[in-house]
Amino acid sequence: MRILLTNDDGIYAKGIEVLYTALSKEHEVTVVAPETEQSAVGHAITWLNPLRVNLVNRNGSFFGYALTGTPADCVKIAINELLDQIPHLVVSGINLGANVGVNVIYSGTVSAATEGAVLGIPSIAVSIDAFEPTDFSAAEKFIPKLVNMVGERSLPPGVSLNVNIPNLSAPEVRGVRVTHQGRMKSLERYDRRIDPRNHIYYWLCNSLIEKDADPSADSSALADGFISVTPIQHDLTSYPMLDGLKGWDL
Repeated sequence: MRILLTNDDGIYAKGIEVLYTALSKEHEVTVVAPETEQSAVGHAITWLNPLRVNLVNRNGSFFGYALTGTPADCVKIAINELLDQIPHLVVSGINLGANVGVNVIYSGTVSAATEGAVLGIPSIAVSIDAFEPTDFSAAEKFIPKLVNMVGERSLPPGVSLNVNIPNLSAPEVRGVRVTHQGRMKSLERYDRRIDPRNHIYYWLCNSLIEKDADPSADSSALADGFISVTPIQHDLTSYPMLDGLKGWDL
């Protein structure tokens, strides 16, 4: 298959190199990724500034295209300008840090896959539950299998898969769970600091709630040592509220 590979950690991140190596064994992979880290930019796109594309080599050979934009920008410009043919699949990752619960809406990694789905292309977002992982073997084993299954079965229009890998080696992973997006969210606080010129500034500090109370949620699967696979969509309509809202005297 023709695969478009992107991320939000930047084109020089270890995670995207791991996926490129794993997927290139069977597929035609093109990398279009942000030039610098774009974590937590969500589904932002660049509107007021021009986008520039640079060719990037890694390990002495051509690796991909670096874009001065967001993950969603990368998917848009790849489809519209850089690729000769529409890819069969968009894969985004491997992101450092899990994208589960409320964090999904902030994630540039997930948003790149969502953009692929918006454009009608089956898409997968991949994250690992660690910010300094040393073992990507579980992702290296599972993602090529999942990619081939999506290639065979496809996905419904507008739906992408949000995959989270526990920070375990492949033999230690207990299995795979199909999950829903949970309600786990960050406990947020701001560290108030003073710069050398005596100006006050704030730095966001997050600490995650330990575990979602729902055992079928994405974060619960991770905490139990399972790979979490969640089908997600960009349609934000609250359908249960539709009829109720129609009854309001608006």
